[in-house]
Amino acid sequence: MASGVPLCLIENVKGQLIANQKALEILTTITQPVVVVAIMGLYRTGKSYLMNRLAGKRTGFSLGSTVQSQTKGIWMWCVPHPQKPDHTLVLLDTEGLGDVEKGDNQNDCWIFALAILLSSTFVYNSMGVINQQAMDQLHYVAELTDRIRVKSSPDHSDGVEDSAEFVSFFPDFVWTLRDVTLRLEADGQSLTADEYLENSLKLKKGSSEEDKNYNLPRLCIRKFFPKRKCFVFYPPAQWKKLSELECLHDDELDSDFVKQAEDFCSFIFSSSKAKTLPGGIKVNGARLGILVQTYVDAIGSGTVPCLENAVTTLAMCTNSAAVQKAADHYSEQMCQQLRLPTDMLQELLDVHAACEKEALAVFMEHSFRDDQLEFQEQLMVTIEEREETFMRQNEAASLSHCEAELDKLSESLRESISCGAFSVPGGHSLYLEARKKVEQDYDRVPRKGVKASGVFQNFLKSQITVEESILKSDKALTESQKVLEAEKAKKEAAEKELAVIRQQQKENEEKMEALKISISETMAQIKEKMEIEMENLLRDQERVLDLKMKALEKLVHEGLEEQCDDLKKEIKRIEENIKAMKEKSSLKLEFLNGTQDFCHELLLNVFSSEIKRALRKM
Repeated sequence: MASGVPLCLIENVKGQLIANQKALEILTTITQPVVVVAIMGLYRTGKSYLMNRLAGKRTGFSLGSTVQSQTKGIWMWCVPHPQKPDHTLVLLDTEGLGDVEKGDNQNDCWIFALAILLSSTFVYNSMGVINQQAMDQLHYVAELTDRIRVKSSPDHSDGVEDSAEFVSFFPDFVWTLRDVTLRLEADGQSLTADEYLENSLKLKKGSSEEDKNYNLPRLCIRKFFPKRKCFVFYPPAQWKKLSELECLHDDELDSDFVKQAEDFCSFIFSSSKAKTLPGGIKVNGARLGILVQTYVDAIGSGTVPCLENAVTTLAMCTNSAAVQKAADHYSEQMCQQLRLPTDMLQELLDVHAACEKEALAVFMEHSFRDDQLEFQEQLMVTIEEREETFMRQNEAASLSHCEAELDKLSESLRESISCGAFSVPGGHSLYLEARKKVEQDYDRVPRKGVKASGVFQNFLKSQITVEESILKSDKALTESQKVLEAEKAKKEAAEKELAVIRQQQKENEEKMEALKISISETMAQIKEKMEIEMENLLRDQERVLDLKMKALEKLVHEGLEEQCDDLKKEIKRIEENIKAMKEKSSLKLEFLNGTQDFCHELLLNVFSSEIKRALRKM
C-alpha cells in the first residue's frame, strides 16, 4: 500500500520525538519488503526537492521558499518502487540540521541517528564542494557510537563496540553536493564525483590535536560507510526562479541539472537494497513501524537505542503474529479439505499432516530469531489443540451419522420385537436372521467413520436382554440347545468387543506414526530455517570482513600505518566471531538431531505402553 501524500512519521514537539500512530498504521498494511531512503543535511539545502524527484512528483514534501525551515521531525512517503514491483519505496525527509530557530544540537543528533537506523540508503545533502566546513557539519557521524548501541551488553572486555558491528546494519552512504559551480579536480586532473569524495576523505598523517580533529569525521565515514557514492548537482535554475522550483517543469530547468537528477534517481532505484537487519532479516512496512516505535520509545525514556533490543522486540511481535497466521492457515485448510465424518481415521491424519506441514512453512516464512523455539512450541501446541478439536468433531459427526442410520435400519427389528413376532417356537432363529440383516445393511452404509464399530457394539449390548428373553421363551429349543446358543452369543459379543479394541489399537498406531512423521517434518524445517539464518549471519560477517580487509589495504597504500592497528584488531575479532558462529551452529544442529532421536524413542515407549494396555483389555 502506498500513502498518497507524505505523512509525518516522527513528530518533533518541543524537542520531544513522538511516533505518529496514523503513519504507523499505514506501515502495518505494507507486507512487501521496503527500500528505505532517508535524506539529511542542513536546512534549506533542497533535500525535499530530491525526495520529490524520487517519488516521481514535483510536489509532495514541502519545499518552502524562504530561509525558514519547513520540514519538522521525519516525514514519510510510501510509493510503489518504480523498478521492483514486489517492493515498496519508503522515502524519509528529515528536519534540516542546524536550524538557528531551533538551536538544539541534541535534537539534531537524535534525528540523524534515527535516519541512520531506519534507512537502507542514507543521503547526506550539502551545498557546494566538500571542504573542512562541510566535514565539520558532519560531526553527527562521529557521535553515532554515543547515540546507538549494537548490543545490550558489549562482548569486548573494554566495553567498546568496534565499527564492524555498526557496518553490519548501517545503510549505504550517498553524498549529494548541491549548487556546485567549481570544477572537480586535484593536481590539475579532472575527477569523477566518486573520486572527488574519496579524495576528500583522505586522512592526514600525524597525531596532533589538529590532525585528529581533521581525521575524525573522515575516519568515521570510512569506517561506518564502506559503501559510498557521490553525486554533484549544478544550480537548477537562475536564482530568481529557485523559490518557484517545485512549479518548474524539466524544460525550464538547467539541462545538466535535469540529467544529474535523473542519474541520481536511477542509481537509487537500481542500487538501493531492501532494509535488512543482520542475518538477512527483510524488513517490511509492519516491521519498520515496530522499529520506529521501539527506537523512539528508547530515546524518549532517556536510553540509547539498541539494535539487539529492537530486533528482540521485533522478533517477539513478528513471531507472535506468525504463530497466529500459521495456526489460522492450518484451520482454514483443514476446514476446506476435510469432509466429516472421514471414512477412516487415517484420512483425517493425512489431511492434518499436509495442513500442519503448510502451517509450519507459513510460520518459518514469517518468523525469525526463534532461537529457543518458544514460538515454535506455541504453534505446535496450538495445532495439537486444533487437531484434537477436529478429532472430536469427526467423532461427533461419525457418532451422529451412525446412530441415525442404525436407528432407521433397526426400526423393522424393533417393531417385530414389540408385536411379539419372535415369541413363537423357532423365534430365536428368526430374531438372529433379522438382526443379521440389520448388521449387513449397516455394513453397506458408506462413510460411517471412526465410531462405526463402537455404535454397533452399543447396539448389540442393548439387544442382550431382548435376545435372552427370546431364547428363554423359544419352545422349539431344548435346554441344552438354549445353553449352547447363549454361549455362542457371548462368544460373538466377545469377538465384537475384541474387534473394537483392535480398531482402537490400530488408530493408536496410526496416531503414533503420524506424530513421528510430524516430529521429523518439524525438525527438518527447524534445521533448514536455522541453517538459512546462520548462513545469512555468516554472509554478513564475511561481507564486513571483506570490506575491512579492503579498508586495511587502502590505509597501507596511503601509508597510514598508525591507523592500521585498530583495524587489524577489528578484523581479528570478526574472524574469531565467524569461527565461533560456525561452532555454535554445528552444536545446535547436533542437539536438534539428538532431540529428534530422543523424541522418536519416547514415542516408541509410549506406543509400547499403549499396546500393553490394549492387550490387557483383551
